[in-house]
Amino acid sequence: MTTDRPAQPSYSIWQLIRYMLALGTWGFGGPVALVGYMYRDLVERRCWISEGEYKEGMALAQLMPGPLAAQLAIYLGYVHHHVLGATMVGIAFVLPSFLMVVAIGAVYTAYGGIAWMQAVFYGVGAAVIGIIAMSAYKLTTKNIGKDKLLWAIFLASAAVTVITKSEIVWVFLGAGVLVWLVRAPPRRNSGSSVNSVAAPIVAFFAIDALDWHKLGEIGAFFAYAGSFVFGSGLAIVPFLYGGVVQEHHWLTDRQFVDAVAVAMITPGPVVITTGFIGFLVSGFWGAVVAAAGTFIPCYLFTILPARYFKKHGKRPGIVAFVDGVTAAAIGAISGAAIVIGQRSISDLPTAALALITVGVLWRFKKVPEPVVVVVAALAGLVLYPLTAHT
Repeated sequence: MTTDRPAQPSYSIWQLIRYMLALGTWGFGGPVALVGYMYRDLVERRCWISEGEYKEGMALAQLMPGPLAAQLAIYLGYVHHHVLGATMVGIAFVLPSFLMVVAIGAVYTAYGGIAWMQAVFYGVGAAVIGIIAMSAYKLTTKNIGKDKLLWAIFLASAAVTVITKSEIVWVFLGAGVLVWLVRAPPRRNSGSSVNSVAAPIVAFFAIDALDWHKLGEIGAFFAYAGSFVFGSGLAIVPFLYGGVVQEHHWLTDRQFVDAVAVAMITPGPVVITTGFIGFLVSGFWGAVVAAAGTFIPCYLFTILPARYFKKHGKRPGIVAFVDGVTAAAIGAISGAAIVIGQRSISDLPTAALALITVGVLWRFKKVPEPVVVVVAALAGLVLYPLTAHT
């Protein structure tokens, strides 16, 4: 049963936009922290959004492919201000972190070969593995618990990710269908589908010396990634690795780990790492196309089914499907930690940094992840010259 909405919201669209701009600027901690901030600020403190509306948004964000926090923000914009609210809020939430990763990308491109830059990412890359491992653990304990069926899906998804070194869409969909059939088998045929639409990126400026073919490839790949990746922002990591490093060879293993590290040290949605990757591949417009390709599908997957999800989102079959998809997504994140760790952890110092990161996050649960990353960067500056890297 959903909570009735008041005829007039107690806040303006501009108040919500300002809030999302602020959250996108200082909101560290990844998707779990970001959705927690939204609940605390918008439901408990400001009372702009009701408990029922927030839960509806969370359920839809978990069901649909795309980054969890961004989709929840878009839905909350839709609640009282419909498509305009969803659009403006989505842009406000993503824009600050996008500008940050573009700036970091420019510095990285210009100075990436300098020893201090390599040293920083030497430490940060190892810490990121620890952060991903702890994120996977938290998601596992929260969402899977002691459920044997979900554990089987988790382990199978993790194994597939490790063996194939990529994320396979059908594992996610198959997991959702399996749990649906086991727990809430359908009694009649019903349902609907939402087609992903990849909107083109329009150039507003005169642009010279651009590889339009590569921009098209970037847009197509990231639109595909944004359309078929479920779970938190970290769920996109194994999917991106398979396409960016192994299939297209746009980045090296080292550059990819650095890209994930950049997402960890910037506020806002973790999936903004796609903007950094796009910048490394094809400059500013590569970043624009990659970010747009990632977020436009998740935007459409939120606003198109929103009005219908309120009526059908609590059905047992849909809840079961969400559980299966979530278990598979967490398994992929765990597998990604192993795959990426094989490349980031190259010696004893990096192994020690990864283990220390896990230990600190385990022991001191309130330590912000950006603090851990900054300390790891300082450790890299000290350790990198001592490890005989050239």
